[in-house]
Amino acid sequence: MSNVCPICGGVGLVRVVAEDGRWVSRECQCQELEREERRLTAARIPERYRHCTLDTFDSGYRNADPSFREALLTSRKFADSYPVDTAGRGLLFIGDIGVGKTHLATGILQRLIRERGVRGLFCDYRELLKNIQHSYNPQIATTEMDLLRPVFSAEVLVLDDLGAQKLSEWASDIVSLILNTRYNEKLSTIITTNYRDLPAGAGFQADHEGRKPAKSEDTLGDRIGDRMRSRISEMCICVEMRGADFRQSVKRARFG
Repeated sequence: MSNVCPICGGVGLVRVVAEDGRWVSRECQCQELEREERRLTAARIPERYRHCTLDTFDSGYRNADPSFREALLTSRKFADSYPVDTAGRGLLFIGDIGVGKTHLATGILQRLIRERGVRGLFCDYRELLKNIQHSYNPQIATTEMDLLRPVFSAEVLVLDDLGAQKLSEWASDIVSLILNTRYNEKLSTIITTNYRDLPAGAGFQADHEGRKPAKSEDTLGDRIGDRMRSRISEMCICVEMRGADFRQSVKRARFG
């Protein structure tokens, strides 16, 4: 059984006295709370991240890298400035696994939904590509455009874990279409990635004796191509988070 609003009794309206002394009907505050919950549901934030807000991000735990505090400050500034000062720009969170990139990205999204009434969307990069591939199956009613339309039109999009899957030519076209569409429409995109913001091939370096180059790590350019990396640099302010895996130290799973 659903809870009935104690203020309006579920009617959605309350009677108040206007400035001229007349009794008038006004929308109950529960209606805005219901709209807020519908916006949060429509944003498709995974249950694992529903608790992630900017207020619950711990940037000051023992041995925390100073970049965590800077990342939190940048996130708060972005949320406070949206949409007037952000002007369609977004953020690119870069860092190793478990440093809190998705926490901050989701925290920004939730604050904008709750405080600014934004129509936002959380999108896992790998899941999106997988679902689009499945849409080509003639037995599945969902089309590619059904999946892409909300990604194109969301006022604020969180694109999580970009580069986790190396792009085929087909996937590259899809991601390029998403980024270019949102860039042209001046819609803010918040991206997280585990790969350094360097061009393709920059992860090659000589070994300790200066002999032939050895591949040390993939870069963002390696994973998504330099053309799309360049587009992201126009769209997003880079926020680098350095440090160890937060989940392996402070938030390691345990019973109780």
